[in-house]
Amino acid sequence: MKAYPPKVRYRLHPGYIAWLFQRISGLALVLYLIMHVYVIHHIALGRQAFDEIMAVVQSPLFHLAEAALLAAVVYHGVNGLRVILLDYGRAADKQKISPWVLGVMSLCAVIVLAGAIPMIKLALH
Repeated sequence: MKAYPPKVRYRLHPGYIAWLFQRISGLALVLYLIMHVYVIHHIALGRQAFDEIMAVVQSPLFHLAEAALLAAVVYHGVNGLRVILLDYGRAADKQKISPWVLGVMSLCAVIVLAGAIPMIKLALH
């Protein structure tokens, strides 16, 4: 069996960076889900406990964290669609990965900026 050298170096390659961000955003979403369940379980502890945790969640730090959550959700979703298109569209065979990665990152930046501006204004208010 003959071994072929890889055609692309993965370190600092746009595809590698997209893969790394996909894992980081996925981990951030899992951490958010755990925190969300923690906050929601305060409903069962009574109105006062829920109001206390909601006062913490309404702080400016959490509004900034919501903007970061939006970035993680948008990136993870859009990049996931890109990966599906690459897998089923056979674009990976045509070596057209870098323009797709740049396009995904640009689309994510536009969506996140549009959605994060109100959250940041609320955090700074």
